Amino acid sequence: MVSKKQEVERPLVILTGPTAVGKTALSIALAKAINGEIVSADSMQVYRHMDIGSAKITAEEMAGVPHHLIDVLEPTEAFNVVIFQKLAKEAIEEIYDRGRIPILVGGTGFYIQAVLYDIDFTENDEDTALRKELEALAENEGAEALYDRLKAVDPASCENIHAHNVKRVIRALEFYEKTGQPISAHNEAQRQNVSPYRFAYFVLNDKREEIYSRIDRRVEQMVKAGLVEEVRRLKEMGCTKDMVSMQGLGYKEILRYLAGELTLEEAVTLIQRDTRHFAKRQLTWFRREKEVIWVEKTGVDHNGQNPLGVMQEILREKSIIL
Repeated sequence: MVSKKQEVERPLVILTGPTAVGKTALSIALAKAINGEIVSADSMQVYRHMDIGSAKITAEEMAGVPHHLIDVLEPTEAFNVVIFQKLAKEAIEEIYDRGRIPILVGGTGFYIQAVLYDIDFTENDEDTALRKELEALAENEGAEALYDRLKAVDPASCENIHAHNVKRVIRALEFYEKTGQPISAHNEAQRQNVSPYRFAYFVLNDKREEIYSRIDRRVEQMVKAGLVEEVRRLKEMGCTKDMVSMQGLGYKEILRYLAGELTLEEAVTLIQRDTRHFAKRQLTWFRREKEVIWVEKTGVDHNGQNPLGVMQEILREKSIIL
């Protein structure tokens, strides 16, 4: 049994930032430098068979560094922050057992927050009748009607939940109906938790135009690498647009192309636009987070150190590494 004092002393490194900023290469270099193992905080790389659209790290890119929470679920399975938190904490414990340092890497800010501050997602007993009522509302009147209902009682949640993410909208409404409290207020209270880790929370950043340019090129490369064929195979496996896995950027747009709703050119343009918007939202999220350390990808500090050197120096200052 780990005491609270021991738990507080255990190190955790976080490396995050907007999509396409270059987290993968830096995370490998960091893991090699500090005897670390990587825990993926990505909501799509967790799925098997979804390699191209998720920009999944390859075995070659891993360069021998152990990675966790990659290729652990089938695309027909649901994945959410509660499942992520459980799997991530289990992986972190295993990494400690090996005497190594866990490095949480990925761009899903809420997932990182869930582990870093050990957020409590305990839910009340499931109310099947309420859920069926809300699902019927979405089915009969559309996702927007359901979203408007949430907006009336918890407008703060609507800033972080997309109108068409029916499952998340329903969860937020269920929480309000059961507790009388907006889930946004509950989550905000949980954010005030003191972290059980001795941590460094790095956010890798770059010039906005550089990030956007890399996003556009990456999407074009995904299509050349076979994104359409990947989505077609997933569709043949029984994956449908209402599944969590197929809500990911790149997948839902190509599904629309395969359904004849968009041309391929329109789908690509849409993926690029929405991914740029996503990167902007990620940066907004990280700016709201407390105790983050911004690291400029192309910058050097006053000693001429590159981002890896800067991070190592900070980790030494925080007594995370010697």
